[in-house]
Amino acid sequence: SSPHLVQVRERIRINGQPISKEQFSKYFWLVYNRLEETKDPARASMPAYFRFLTIMAFHVFLQEKVDLAVVEVGIGGAYDCTNIIRAPVVCGVSSLGIDHTSILGDTMEKIAWQKGGIFKPGVPAFTVVQPERPLEVLRDRAQERECPLYLCPELDDFEVGHQVLELGLAGAHQRSNAALALQLARTWLQRCGCRGLGELEEVLPGTELVGRSVPLAPAFRPTDAMIQGLRDTEWLGRTQVLPHGPVTWYLDGAHTTSSIQACVRWFHQAALSQDKPHDGSEVRVLLFNATGDRDTAALLKPLLPCHFDYAVFCPNFTEVSVASNADQQNFNVTLENSLTRCLENQRTWTRLLEEKGGQDPWLPAPLRVRGLLQPASARGTLLLVPPAPQPLNSPALVFPCLAQALRWVAQGRDPWLAAPASTGAHPHPAASSGAVLLREAAAIHVLVTGSLHLVGGVLRLLDPALSQ
Repeated sequence: SSPHLVQVRERIRINGQPISKEQFSKYFWLVYNRLEETKDPARASMPAYFRFLTIMAFHVFLQEKVDLAVVEVGIGGAYDCTNIIRAPVVCGVSSLGIDHTSILGDTMEKIAWQKGGIFKPGVPAFTVVQPERPLEVLRDRAQERECPLYLCPELDDFEVGHQVLELGLAGAHQRSNAALALQLARTWLQRCGCRGLGELEEVLPGTELVGRSVPLAPAFRPTDAMIQGLRDTEWLGRTQVLPHGPVTWYLDGAHTTSSIQACVRWFHQAALSQDKPHDGSEVRVLLFNATGDRDTAALLKPLLPCHFDYAVFCPNFTEVSVASNADQQNFNVTLENSLTRCLENQRTWTRLLEEKGGQDPWLPAPLRVRGLLQPASARGTLLLVPPAPQPLNSPALVFPCLAQALRWVAQGRDPWLAAPASTGAHPHPAASSGAVLLREAAAIHVLVTGSLHLVGGVLRLLDPALSQ
């Protein structure tokens, strides 16, 4: 799977657990040296990062003799390097969203075409409810490739009698993921000879489907193991809640418009629907970053109704110096580029607030990242906030790394985090007044979203055991 949150070993798991450091090192060098010895001298380059890890994962699964490998595509499907598998047992396509538009295309139909590239002749495939046109594209791709494609029933259809299926993952959107998982598991179990789990009905070519373009797969009664699997599923960084005393962290790696909307619905249910504390105030903080070619305004706009008191933007680096954290370093992006993106996100958030509330503009002064990164004796921490002629709701702040952002948000009230330096580290009024509010609030709710890499960096700081 990809990406990893804290350590690269998370991508290659056996029985749910990342392979050990010893296994990773052994198989890494075995594959690396074999490729080095046999590569074409005329094309003397090694596979890129994701391709290398994909080759390595296949090698690990073969050497460790796994019974079943579940492989998630990297980007798209049709041209993804994981698509080298010629005859998988079953294929699945989850809810489509607009993402990686520079590679996959800028419409749902183009993205559906890419996703349908994993369909294989004679191999059953399943998808969940999709908008009409993208679903038709998936159907056409399946027919081109002579692949039997089915639509998953709603999860409610699997709840026989009074049996309610409990999900370990919060959020209504996880119900369609669970329905898809049940169909994929059923197909594998039938391959292994299990019976009584609902048989797929063959749809003959040219058969007219009443009311839908893809036939509906049969629901079935989940086995006890399936019920337990759905209930016990854990997925770090997705609708995850970390209560740390008065500070509660809500982590969700949503990074598309549709997943951000799902994240907001979950956050409202998990945090905003709770009764306000009787013994003091509640402060809401958004911690956000977006990477790549994503439309930041489209991601930030659905977050406005949450009425955050502060919006904090920072790169995905845990520390300004990332030398000690190679697993989370992106060598294609400099700190300066990342900070520039954060400043753009800050300005976008401010503009959206102005449009929503008709408030006076922040009148942001021109900001030069290069100059800000030069050391200054008066600056203990890099903090960027646009100057405001009068106080506004949701002051927007930019920090150069996650450690500094989290320390400011927690103000020493999270036992996992050290308190921020108190000697003039945050000279700006918005940061100073915010620090007072955060120190005195009875409850602090922090939503971390916009990037899985951001969530991974936060997890690394809030749960050091994940780095072991």
